[in-house]
Formats: sequence, C-alpha cells, structure tokens
Amino acid sequence: MNQPRWKQRPKGSNWGDFGPDDQLGRVNLIGPEQVLKGVKEVLEGVTFCLSLPLDIPGGKVLNPRRSPPKLSPTLLGDDQYINFSLATHSPELQDVISDDQVQLSLQYSTQWDSLAHVGALFDGDNDGQPERRYYNGYLADQDVLNLSQQPHQQHDSYAQRLGVENMAMHGMQGRAVLVDLVRVFGMGRTLVGHAALMVALEQLNVVIERGDMLVLRTGFAEALLDMQGKPQPDVLKNTGAVLDGSDQALLKWITDSGISAICADNYAVENMDRELEPGCCSKLPLHHHCLFKLGLPLAELWYLKDLAQWLHSRERNRFLLTAPPLRLPGAIGSPVTPVASV
Repeated sequence: MNQPRWKQRPKGSNWGDFGPDDQLGRVNLIGPEQVLKGVKEVLEGVTFCLSLPLDIPGGKVLNPRRSPPKLSPTLLGDDQYINFSLATHSPELQDVISDDQVQLSLQYSTQWDSLAHVGALFDGDNDGQPERRYYNGYLADQDVLNLSQQPHQQHDSYAQRLGVENMAMHGMQGRAVLVDLVRVFGMGRTLVGHAALMVALEQLNVVIERGDMLVLRTGFAEALLDMQGKPQPDVLKNTGAVLDGSDQALLKWITDSGISAICADNYAVENMDRELEPGCCSKLPLHHHCLFKLGLPLAELWYLKDLAQWLHSRERNRFLLTAPPLRLPGAIGSPVTPVASV
C-alpha cells in the first residue's frame, strides 16, 4: 500500500474523501444522475454560447501576466502556410492551404481554473514545517512542476497531477443553475456574502441541489465586451457583484450545498480589492476554500446575458451545461466555450 501523501488535512477540507489519489474533487459529484437532470431541462432545443471572444478583455489591463491570443501561420522551412499555393513546389497542384497556430495565456478570457491553479503553504506532514501543497495534498515540484530550468524538456511547466485534462476527460456536463445577481443587485459593484446570496436565491426562486454547477451573472463580462478590447479599469472596478470570500458563512454554505463548481462572468469570482485584515492568511480566501480545500473548480469571464434574459422570460433558471476544458495534459487552466442547452 502506498504511503499517504499527508498526515493531516486542512480544517474544513475533503482531502481523501474521494480517494487518496483523487484529482477531481467535487467534480466527482457530476455523474450520470446530474447529466440526466440537465438533459431534462432541455425543453425547447435552444442553445447559448457562454464564451466571450477569446481576444477579450484586450491587452493586459486585467492581469499583466496574461497575454491575449496571437495567431500566426504554421511554418515548413521558409514557407508560411497562409494562402499558400502548393503549386509553389508542384506546379500541377491547385490546392491553396491556410493553417495557423496560436500563442495565448490559457486563463486570459473565458476559462476554467484547474485544481492546480491555487495551493497553499500547509503542514501536511505534521512536522511543524509547511509545504507548498495543492488539493488532496499534492506537492509543488513533485506533482506540479516548474521545468523551465531543465534542458531538453518539451514544456516549461507541467501539472503532473490535478491538470485540467482531468476535468476534460470527466466531461463537465450536467445540470447548472443560474443566479442572476444583476436582476437583484444591478450592475454596480456589490459585495455578496451569505446573507445577500440567500436573499438573491429567494427573490429569484432558485433551488440548488447537490451536484449542481452554480452559475453567477454579475454583468462584468457584458461591460467588458462593450469596451471592445479596451478595458477601462476605473469603470470595471465599480462593475458587477463579487463574492465575499472572507465571509465564513458563505464558505460554509459552499461546503454544505454540495455544488460541484462555480462559474461566473466576472474576473476572479471573488472580491480581489479587499483590505487584508491583521493575521489574514490568504489573498484569495474563496479560491483557497474551493480549489485548495474542496477541489471545487472555478470558472471566470463567462458571457451570460443572453441566456439570463431568455431564462427570465420563461421563469426558468436551470439548464444543461456542457463545458469541457481543453484536454491539454499538464495545463493549469483552459479556455472554454461553454454551451447552455435549454
């Protein structure tokens, strides 16, 4: 029997509950029953694309680390394969070929966070020395690798465990529930803790059950799209609801509700502008709770306006969500083109 990866787990975590080598976390709750529940919500055969164009937001204003996509032709020798005539080398051929490639940050636009996205310093060995760990105790440098200093590697980084391909292989299809925070709180910046979320659920007549994917419309992505690739930070800072990750009651509700994922149309899902209180231990407490403790994936910058308006017109809030990330082994995040079927 393999030695356990950790001797103690974080308080309030579910490490080991889905097995010692689990890499899916709460995604395990999205099983056949959830798919069938989602399929039952397809009443009219209408579909909605929930992705922004992947060159939105534009520039590096939202995150200076992340670059927008750059398309270029594929190359063979000196030949650039865009409008390339094969007659260049074989005069009898009539084919004209265009073939491209892209360089982009995987979490630049509409995206999923994998469980390797946010970890924490935690003493899983119970020896008084915290280690850099991720969900289910997986270790930095052993399971999530920086290969940039090692020659002859295909990649410079690689999540050997918890990579986004695990979510892709599982499918990420099931019933989702939309909570239209714009309809309750408007388009302005609103800090949503447990009490405010409960008000919204009651006002919108939303019922959330174990295994559901929670989808939050805040209006942020809509405002961003209207800026046409030129984000205005001062405007965006005051746009859209954000979850209050410092609210312990909200974090407890996330645990107790049994939701399998949180998908939002804003940047980061939670409030990134909060003042850090004395003794605070996490810049991103909701990410810490969801990704690190529960293995509950987060999605950001989805486009939800059209779906939300359609559902509201029919007094509905549930739908079939199909949102697999790229099956890109070792990736820590992924662009996604979610599809809502109603």
